[in-house]
Amino acid sequence: SIGHKFGQSVITAPPTRIASLDFGGGDDLLALGVQPVVLRLWAGEGPHGVGLWAESGLTTQPILLRGAPDFEQIAAARPDVILAFWSGISAADYAKLSRIAPVIAPPEGRGDFDLQWEERARLAARALGRETQAETQITALHSRLAALAARHPEWQGKTASVAYDWDGLPGAFLPLDIRARALSQLGFATPPALRALATEGAFSVSLSPEDLAPLEADLILWIGTDGPPRQPARRFLAAVQQGREIVASPDLSAALSWSSLLSLPYALDRLVPQIET
Repeated sequence: SIGHKFGQSVITAPPTRIASLDFGGGDDLLALGVQPVVLRLWAGEGPHGVGLWAESGLTTQPILLRGAPDFEQIAAARPDVILAFWSGISAADYAKLSRIAPVIAPPEGRGDFDLQWEERARLAARALGRETQAETQITALHSRLAALAARHPEWQGKTASVAYDWDGLPGAFLPLDIRARALSQLGFATPPALRALATEGAFSVSLSPEDLAPLEADLILWIGTDGPPRQPARRFLAAVQQGREIVASPDLSAALSWSSLLSLPYALDRLVPQIET
């Protein structure tokens, strides 16, 4: 029995057919040894609905959802449980989905997308009855992050901006966001100028293309999926002038955006050498 913001969902037997409406939700299922029957497309997926880091673990072809959940497609998959705790579903969506199978929504008092990667893994594992497996993998990933931070004491206390360029509109992710948190777990902090722009509960802040000064930091990491940022004002930033800027590849951007048991190790393999450089 799992409580959440829409009520209580009861799972009466270990589920085998799992529908995930969460963005990037397939990763934790595959990490726990479960083949999903429904996945929701987001960004960075290959033709089978998962990122490069997860393709080898996907041995079946789930139904792939684009945009808003398609209730008929979900019902056709005959799921035993529906995971939707990082999906943005409404109370009305929950009511419809509950007629298909038990639905696991975000916990009471939490937003649609503010669960961290550990919390998402634990919630998925609890619904599947595989909590021990999840804790083993969470502990291993925490140990890896701690070892990387210990190997680089020079990173501790340095600042890092995680910036984005969406259709020419710049901005940055704030400490609550999973992308910024990945750098914080390596020792970096969000610059005070960016934190000063944050409103309560915000995950990101928009910036003016004419003034990117709040991004100034010891390290700037650009996240996106459509190539280098198109921001002429970048050249005025000291981090750019001094070679302390990383433009993430589409795959690295997607892996950080998913931040899962499978994508974070993939992201660290690629990000850490670039930070070192």
